[in-house]
Amino acid sequence: MTLPTGFATTGEAATPRPLHFVQRDGLAAWRALQPVAVQAWLDAQQFDAGACSMMAWADTEGGLAGAVIGIGDPLDPLSYAHAPLALPTGDWEAAGELDADARNALQLGWGLGCYRFTRYKAAPRAPARLVSDAFDAAGFDMLAACVRVRDMVNTPTEDMGPDAIEAIARDIAGAHGADIEVIAGDDLLTQNYPAIHAVGRASHRAPRLIEMTWGDASHPHLAIVGKGVCFDTGGLNIKSGTGMRNMKKDMGGSAHAIALAELIMARKLPVRITLLVPAVENSIGPNAFRPGEVIATRRGVSVEIDNTDAEGRLVLCDALARAGELEPELLLDFATLTGAARVALGPDLPALYSNDETLANDWLGAGERSRDPLWRMPLWRPYLRYLTSGIADLANGSSSSMGGSITAALYLERFVPAGQAWAHVDVYSWNDSDRPGKPTGGEAQGLRAAFSMLQARFGN
Repeated sequence: MTLPTGFATTGEAATPRPLHFVQRDGLAAWRALQPVAVQAWLDAQQFDAGACSMMAWADTEGGLAGAVIGIGDPLDPLSYAHAPLALPTGDWEAAGELDADARNALQLGWGLGCYRFTRYKAAPRAPARLVSDAFDAAGFDMLAACVRVRDMVNTPTEDMGPDAIEAIARDIAGAHGADIEVIAGDDLLTQNYPAIHAVGRASHRAPRLIEMTWGDASHPHLAIVGKGVCFDTGGLNIKSGTGMRNMKKDMGGSAHAIALAELIMARKLPVRITLLVPAVENSIGPNAFRPGEVIATRRGVSVEIDNTDAEGRLVLCDALARAGELEPELLLDFATLTGAARVALGPDLPALYSNDETLANDWLGAGERSRDPLWRMPLWRPYLRYLTSGIADLANGSSSSMGGSITAALYLERFVPAGQAWAHVDVYSWNDSDRPGKPTGGEAQGLRAAFSMLQARFGN
């Protein structure tokens, strides 16, 4: 097993220094077991084992002898994520006993703390390395999935357009023996994906629907859909400069969907997957779709365009219709769909919508267990009145800003067959400030919870 950056086995490492993990309420007991000189140094530095704290100490010759980090919840990976960059560079190993769940949290948190997006700029320093001969392969697969999301979202659109997303999907399919089909350009019209085509037709890079399938036909069928709007200008309802600045992240839903599918294949979860990614750019040009137009959709529902900046739901509705035709046991979708979800819940809590109580509760419970939280929002169907059109079956938006995340979810639900178990996550996919383990930029949210939920439901 090739280890990620920041990890080493004992055979690869120099003599590692001991690293202690202490919660604030356990500090006194731990301190009493340390040498007198270490106790004096801790007291002199007023070390209190607060979350994200660190203290190192020297040996009698002035070299590094050991260190302690303060942690909060020992099962939260982010409790450990400050360590790789807070510690001096070099090799470190856990001192004392950690149970299996805490070891797994340490491993994932260490990896998240090591992450830096280095495609265009080198990291300013190397992280400290965690040394062990008992790393968990499943934990590294989970870390790789989180990194996949971060890297895809952080990459500017010039290098992460619809064609680049297709190339990533093809590489993953090849690595895991999956089948892949891509419908692009005007073929979307001949194969009845008119809404995807309408949103993406103004770009110099053709819109496309990426469909990947994997797994044994006898296994339960899972459909995963991800919004792949590689850049969103807002279309003719153009965004402000501030609103457009980070719109490279508008394909964050596709990054989550792709990473989840890749993780399922890597862990060989006994399910059959259909991954659907509508990949487009919402650009401005002579053939851009316009406010007031009525467009067709795969499900036969006519949609009046109230606002060209409500484009994500348009590409998703064709993909959801395709997924529903396959009658999967579960249908999940991820999308950076609305600013309203961020207003309601802030940047850290993805909004979860579901028409199935068991599915919703399972995902929320998995989020609690994995310390990857989501917050359930209501499918309050009376708000469908905000999507009423006088000339079409449905409008894609409203002049009212009321319940914007809810109305977007209700729009999507219209394209999910009755009786189909479905969940939608309105995910920000972004860290808006630097925090330990969460550098500014792309972020995986609800992904660990999704896999935990699927693993509990379908087993190994």
